[in-house]
Amino acid sequence: MELPDFMSYANKFSQSEFTEKIARIAKRAGAKLVYAALILYYTLQSDKVSKTDKAIIIGALGYMISPLDVIPDAIPIAGLTDDLAVLLYVLKKVWTGIDPDIVEQAKSKLSRWFDEDEIAEMGDIFDPEE
Repeated sequence: MELPDFMSYANKFSQSEFTEKIARIAKRAGAKLVYAALILYYTLQSDKVSKTDKAIIIGALGYMISPLDVIPDAIPIAGLTDDLAVLLYVLKKVWTGIDPDIVEQAKSKLSRWFDEDEIAEMGDIFDPEE
């Protein structure tokens, strides 16, 4: 699957729309997508991350927020797989700039929305088989 130019979605990103979308799709999307999105969201707020990485993150989060993407979000389950693919791709690109405290912050937030079993089910966010 070839990823679209998700930088064209950068203008779709806003903090309020991100929070609204995450809250709305949390249970439907699953812990893996939400966790990846939260790590990127908190990384975006760090002053230790380059402007280039921030631009990439904004593009990916904008893509996730946008209802107009490769597989429309309205299609159950499948509609979120492209969002997850984009988020994981960007996470891999910017991973060296992600502070371990950000990962913990994302895990803490995740535990407010999901129970322990749902979090355990998500497995390794970089393993597509899980």
